[in-house]
Amino acid sequence: MSFGKNCSRLVLVVAIASTSFALPRQADQSAKQDTKAAAHDTKEAAKHTGQAVKTTTKKTGHEVKKTTQSTGHHVKKTTKTATHKVASKTRQGAEKVEDKTQPNQ
Repeated sequence: MSFGKNCSRLVLVVAIASTSFALPRQADQSAKQDTKAAAHDTKEAAKHTGQAVKTTTKKTGHEVKKTTQSTGHHVKKTTKTATHKVASKTRQGAEKVEDKTQPNQ
């Protein structure tokens, strides 16, 4: 065999061997990149979830405040109306008692 044939075979063997060693490294790099991308996606999803919770909590807080104020105004109005009715009935009852206790003239 000639040196040329052996050299070309040697080059072919080296080329195949080097690509077989390079593929696992590329796969490792690809796996690392996939892991980094997944971590980044998870981080972004957590941020979006946190922002959604914050917004929802804020809206709910405003609604609770508004409802509480509305209920408070309604209770105040109802209490005031009931107080006036009770005072009116008490006044009417007191006038009836006065009319009955006064001597007839």
